[in-house]
Amino acid sequence: MLLRHSLLITAIVTLFNFNILAQTTSQKTAVIKGRLKEEKGSVVSFATIRITGTNIATFSETDGTFLLKEVPYGNQEIVITSVEIKAKAFKFNVDKPYHEISPVVAKTALDLNEVQIVEKTEKKQIETQGFAVAVIETKEASLRNLTTNELLDRAVGVRVRQNGGIGSRVEYNLNGMSGSAVGIFLDGIEIATYGSSFNLNNIPPAMIERIEVYKGVLPSHLTGDYVGGAINVVLKKDASQNNITAAVAYGSFNTFQSDLSGIYRNKKSGFTTRASGFYTYTDNSYTTWGKFSKFVHPDRTLERYYKAKRFNNTYKSIGARFEVGFTNVKWADQFFLGYNISDTYSEIPHGTTMAKPYVGRFGEYQAHVVSLNYNKNNFLAKGLAVNVNAVRSYRSTYVQDTVGQVYNWDGRPRMLIRNGVEIPVPPTAGMGQQGPKSIVQVNRQITNMRTNLGYTVAPGHRVSLNHKLETTDRDDNDLLNPVNKDLVTVSNVMNNIFAMNYEAQLLNDKLRTNLLAKYTFNRTIHTRPELVEQDGANIINRIRNKTVNNNKGYGATVSYNVVSKMYVIGSTENSYVAATENQLYGDPENNILESPGLIPEKNVNYNLGVRHGPIQRGKHKITLYASAFWRNGFDKITQQAVEDQIVQGRESDADIQVTKYVNLGRTQSRGFEGEIIYIYDNRLNALFNFSKFNTLFKQKFDQQGNPHDLYNLQLPNEPFFTMNGSFQYRLNDKFQKKSILNIYYNTGFVGAFRTVWMDSEWFTTPTQFYHDIGASYRLPSGKLVVSFDLKNILNAEMYDNFGVQKPGRAISIKLNYTISKFL
Repeated sequence: MLLRHSLLITAIVTLFNFNILAQTTSQKTAVIKGRLKEEKGSVVSFATIRITGTNIATFSETDGTFLLKEVPYGNQEIVITSVEIKAKAFKFNVDKPYHEISPVVAKTALDLNEVQIVEKTEKKQIETQGFAVAVIETKEASLRNLTTNELLDRAVGVRVRQNGGIGSRVEYNLNGMSGSAVGIFLDGIEIATYGSSFNLNNIPPAMIERIEVYKGVLPSHLTGDYVGGAINVVLKKDASQNNITAAVAYGSFNTFQSDLSGIYRNKKSGFTTRASGFYTYTDNSYTTWGKFSKFVHPDRTLERYYKAKRFNNTYKSIGARFEVGFTNVKWADQFFLGYNISDTYSEIPHGTTMAKPYVGRFGEYQAHVVSLNYNKNNFLAKGLAVNVNAVRSYRSTYVQDTVGQVYNWDGRPRMLIRNGVEIPVPPTAGMGQQGPKSIVQVNRQITNMRTNLGYTVAPGHRVSLNHKLETTDRDDNDLLNPVNKDLVTVSNVMNNIFAMNYEAQLLNDKLRTNLLAKYTFNRTIHTRPELVEQDGANIINRIRNKTVNNNKGYGATVSYNVVSKMYVIGSTENSYVAATENQLYGDPENNILESPGLIPEKNVNYNLGVRHGPIQRGKHKITLYASAFWRNGFDKITQQAVEDQIVQGRESDADIQVTKYVNLGRTQSRGFEGEIIYIYDNRLNALFNFSKFNTLFKQKFDQQGNPHDLYNLQLPNEPFFTMNGSFQYRLNDKFQKKSILNIYYNTGFVGAFRTVWMDSEWFTTPTQFYHDIGASYRLPSGKLVVSFDLKNILNAEMYDNFGVQKPGRAISIKLNYTISKFL
């Protein structure tokens, strides 16, 4: 399969050469390529560019780029027009086969205010295409000591589930959908391909252009085995200005974070290089004191609300990304070859719940990733666009657990009373912290390739064909009891997805529709060798399990511009999602057991919303958004929680150390979300959003035909009521001329939710309400920015999955330095 894709890439490159040859053999016509911008630097989309006196014309894409073909040699007049800009005409001498220009136009006075409100045309275009989507911009956040996950956690309808401090396991919940139902992408490729070291928690906002959060139906370039939506992180790619940016931060719990990124482009050749790297270290030594923090006394009595600092929780990670290629050349809009490397060390402080602290259990993770990225508009023919992303990843996970001593949350061995004397509980022979001693290494080889071919049939009508291939070869090795290669457990998971999209813009671009159909082929092969004795000799007996399933899905989105700046947005989807390799075969570093019997999850989803704004009255600007959703799930894939009634005095029955993924019968989720953004005089920016839903178990009868005990209960471990608010105010020329001082305030609320199925006071996560403040100061040179953040200023109790407590009050300071306009 990989060979076939290699041949395909070779064929594409060959076609590129023919394309270049065809363009350069004619000496009487030329190609003019450019990017259209307005005076303040923002790109201008959907403007018409034409050659006077000819029928040669085109329009600028969403990124401002345009291409004029077969332009005759000689003096030509180029005319640029749009309702959003002042018409511009200029003379241009065509005297060689290829020209690259960068025309600058002026916005009309009527639309200038809208530019100030929206800031980026691309953000508005994405949010009004019919998908249930929100775009998070990172320009301001990159100056502060905020992680990408913190930004996401403040977005409407998004809940980032993190089991503790920095480096702990993260899961993303989009209005009740989580796990394999939600795709997490880095530039359109599943981020899991890059390994646990290169995750959203480690990628600083300074490296990110924007974050797209989709709920429900996905656009064609993200087509995959998902039904709950996706988060797509788009890294910075603008090579219009060479720059180097560095940042360093230090804060509570001995947390040190730094990142460095740079970009260089040769304007003549289009040769472009991009590089970035990061380093993170933390002790994660924050204090826990809530209801899930416990201490076992020597007489075996249990003390709740025990206050202690976390230990065995060190996390350090280092990673780098290198890319080299060409941008905005005749044969490619972008062509990059890339290499990612990352390495992480993480101590594992406890199991699924905080009941038992661990000492000596840790994991080490490495990843080496090579990638190819190619995209080209008007490829071989006008209106034909191709996008290819291919990634090959080599990942290894090492987990060691060989300490048999039992510990308490004070960091010391658990004690017992024997003959009136307190002594440490004797270690159990052959045991580690989470069971029998173990040293395991899991090696993975992952191939992920996405191909998107789109063709504009007629103005406003576009068809795209999409293919995604993802294969994971996994070897599980028991290093404590090493065996020869023939006795290694081997797993292979393959996903093949074919999809077709039809996009239409009708009624003078007021109505936008997108129809989706997809076919998914999933295959898993799991081989577990065993040594058996036969006729006095040991032979290898291979137990091979193979599963194959085929699923079809469809969906549709619609966006209608009812009145000026008001859009009604709706979508529906009927589709399946298969279990991932980690869900099927376990994840030792995250305390997840294998569950090879999982079957695909089916979902039927509906979304309907309204987006209005920005509305301007003088210096006041306001944007409104509201959406309702209804989701019906069948065989939902979720983490197993305790189902039995919690008996008083036996609460420890729910203190589990490991869990696994299971299929639930039928679930139903209904809810709504809303957001309001207010801007005053482009200085004050205030935001408030909320999400409220219920996800209920709707299977009335069990397999024996008896009434099901869990019928109509809320699913555990899902926060179903969240609110976020933020406030930002900018002060110009404070302390120094040309300086900028920004003051920030953020607050969040999470309603109480259960960690087990049945009602239990001890296993209900309490209501959470926190406040953050911060400030950033940009020096007059614009190169140096200093920021200060105080998170959770009231030291509120914060929790997540299965009652794991998160950090309390934390202070940090960050320095950002940028060098630009060099070379």
